[in-house]
Formats: sequence, C-alpha cells, structure tokens
Amino acid sequence: MELKNKKVLITGADGFIGSHLTERLLEEGAKVKAFVYYNSFNSWGWLDSLPKNILNKIEIFSGDIRDPNGVRNAVKGMDIVFHLAALIGIPFSYHSPDSYIDTNVKGTLNILQAAKDFNVKRIIHTSTSEVYGTAQYAPIDEKHPINPQSPYAASKSAADSLAISFYRSFELPVVILRPFNTFGPRQSARAVIPTILSQVLSGSKSISLGNIEATRDFNYVDNTVEAFVKIATANNVVGEVFNAGSGREVSIKELVEIISKVTGTKIKVVQDKKRFRPDKSEVERLICDSTKIQDKAGWNSDVSLEKGIAKTFSWLKSNIKSYKPGIYNV
Repeated sequence: MELKNKKVLITGADGFIGSHLTERLLEEGAKVKAFVYYNSFNSWGWLDSLPKNILNKIEIFSGDIRDPNGVRNAVKGMDIVFHLAALIGIPFSYHSPDSYIDTNVKGTLNILQAAKDFNVKRIIHTSTSEVYGTAQYAPIDEKHPINPQSPYAASKSAADSLAISFYRSFELPVVILRPFNTFGPRQSARAVIPTILSQVLSGSKSISLGNIEATRDFNYVDNTVEAFVKIATANNVVGEVFNAGSGREVSIKELVEIISKVTGTKIKVVQDKKRFRPDKSEVERLICDSTKIQDKAGWNSDVSLEKGIAKTFSWLKSNIKSYKPGIYNV
C-alpha cells in the first residue's frame, strides 16, 4: 500500500511521536488529518512548533479520544488510521488508573468501532514494550509472555487485546506496532533521556534519577517513525504484532556515561526515592528482538543511540524554555 494521496488520520498527532509521524507522512504525500486533544487554549501541542507552510497542509481535528461521536467524525472517510493517542506516564498511572482505562482502552475501542463501521483499509495500533514486563528471556520477541507491571502497561495490554480481537472477530485490518523506548526532540521530561539532558542544560550540579540499574532499549524517534511507515505500507502484516527497537541493551547508569561523553559534561547522579517505581512494578530489563519487522517490512534501526542523543541535545538547547528541569514530572 502506498501512502501518497491516501487519507490518513493520526490520533495523538499533537504529541511527541505523533508530531514527528505527521511530518513524515506529509513528506510521503499523504493527506493528513491530525487528531489533537481539545482544550480551551486552542493548543495543538507540538504541531504548533511546525513551520506555517507545513502546518497549512494539515487538517486539524480537535476532539477527545474518549468521545465515540467525535472519534467517528474523525475516522469517517479515512483510508488509514495511525492510533497513537494515549496516556503514557507510568508514575501518573499509579495515581489515576481510571483515566488510563478511559483513554487507552475505551479510546482504542472507539477507534476500532469507527474503523469497522467506515471500512478503514488499515489501522496501525500503537503498543509499548512495557506490556512485556521484565524480560523473562532476552532479547524479547513477539512471542514473549505479556506481563504488565503497572496500570499503564495493563491498559495498553488490554487495548492490544481489543485490537487483535477486532481482527479475529470482524477481519478488521489491524496491525500492532510495539515500540521500545523511543526518545528524541519534543519528548516529555517524564522520560529519562530528556530528564538528564534538561537538567544538564539547566546547569544542575547533580542529576536526580531513580533506578539506575534497570536496562532499556533506546530507539531514536526517526527510527520509530520509519517503523510506522513500513508497517503501513507492507504486505502480509495485518493481524500481526511487531516489535521495533534497536536491539541494544543499556542500563540507566551506562546511559548517563554515554550522555556525559556525547555532551562533554561531567554528570553526578543523585538517586531520588520519589523517582523509583514500587519494587514489583519496576521493569528491570528490556531489550528488543526486531527480527520480525526486519524480515516482513524491511525496517532497520538506522540512527544510533549516540547520534540520537546528540540530535536531541542540540534541539533541547534551543527549546529548554519548554521544560521545567527542577520539577519531577510524573
């Protein structure tokens, strides 16, 4: 399937990955409708930072993914739906699990129902590596057991199951993309890389972090966006789940050392108890096996961790006012 001239809806287009995907799909020649979260400030999130000549090419739809009627209006007439809208902060899911069910589960159901009713040609549903929990074997492939360890991960696991059930029950053309730890420009300071970089740029003498022994598979945002494009255009992928990660395992302690080297900054780490997850909720190890998406869709993680950090650091230098480095953002 080609993307050129296709009518494409992106939910969560105002967010980190969604805004990058919006730009990329415009480059592919798609006719993009961006579903952004309605608010009284008329803010379109990160889309507001795009040049006017790009923004003028986007159809903006302000709504709420939890509202079935609004979702139906957004989906009607679309060829492809990229569903990224979600609550993603893990610490906040401990405080407000109801909102995660409403947004991540009910919001996904709204998309699936509308896509079924309006005969959408392909739905790319966004999952997360967090649904696997701590690796029971490594690297993690798509056959790894699902073991959510936080309300956030549980809500995403439930949404994944809903998406697959609609494929099996109604032959809805759903594909699930399961990115590992995406990072890059525009990412919230809830995530560890912008947390470290923003504190460095603010001149902090020490960096506050939580668990520095846990390992993650960090993947630059351009790589993740490329995975979305590959999955949207590949043949014989409907009804399947695909991991997308770098295949490189890095502890948070090692990450700090890499960032120190890339930025030329000495970094002293102070572990802050409020930044730790509850013991049984901490995902200790994540590392991706991306063989399936490589073989079936021709995707590769081309931008390295070091290059991605350098790009992110450069962007943050010009946008540090958008962050509050001294505040722990759950």
